[in-house]
Amino acid sequence: MLIVVYKMPYMYGSTSNYFSVVLSSKEQDSGENMTERRIQTKKETERYYRKTAVIVGALFIIATASSLATAPLLIPALEGSDYVLELPDIKNEMVIAAMLETILAVSLVGIGTLMFPILRRHVEGLGMAYAGIRLVEAIFIVVGTVCLLGALSTGQDYAAGRLDATSSQSMGALLISLREWSVLFGTMIFLGLGGLVLNYSLYQSRLVPRWLSAWGLVGGVGILTYGAIGLFGTDTQSSFDAASILAAPIAIQEMVFASWLIVKGFNAPTDTTASGNRTAMKSDSLSAGSTSG
Repeated sequence: MLIVVYKMPYMYGSTSNYFSVVLSSKEQDSGENMTERRIQTKKETERYYRKTAVIVGALFIIATASSLATAPLLIPALEGSDYVLELPDIKNEMVIAAMLETILAVSLVGIGTLMFPILRRHVEGLGMAYAGIRLVEAIFIVVGTVCLLGALSTGQDYAAGRLDATSSQSMGALLISLREWSVLFGTMIFLGLGGLVLNYSLYQSRLVPRWLSAWGLVGGVGILTYGAIGLFGTDTQSSFDAASILAAPIAIQEMVFASWLIVKGFNAPTDTTASGNRTAMKSDSLSAGSTSG
């Protein structure tokens, strides 16, 4: 009995030491696994940001190229007093222009969709706003495209003898007017709003250099002013005047921005460091607690 009583504290103490070693080993393994998972998550996030940046940059270039390619096809066709009656003669050009505008609209929706999760992570609320603005912009462009094709159909009805010249010109002019208002709101007003929201978000999150996003903010104000001039009666679509200079900054900035995304990509997520700091603070507090114990 004396031997048993003597050995029990010894065995108890040995068991306690054994379990403390096992627990500390498990805690160390758990900490290493958490670090590995954190590193893996960071790498996956960086790959996602890089892939998204390349796609968004390409979509910006596609949108700009399709918009610029549409202008030479339509501006000469929509001039003159009897242009509606002459639209069937340039049917192929009209169809190509409609296809290019459809590509433009799809590209805008793609840009907003891809930027939404990235902007939402850094500037809460503005990601959804930017995606919505791009969607509305695309809808206006599609409406303008439908009006353009409707004017073409009106001219074809005149050529087939189903409409007289006066009715055809009146209906065609109405459709073209609706198109001009749609393009004005879509490619001027909402383009400016989208530029302001996007570049403000980029400026706050530092996903791209601040000089680039600040340039975009200036360009957004310029294109909004350009659109306001159009709303008050100045023809901003068929001629180049002093007001057109207001549209130049955002046009150039978007191409520089697209090139930057393709070549450099977005900067690393800004919340990774904060997450690491929180983990380090938690680890330090646990170490302090075990030492005091």
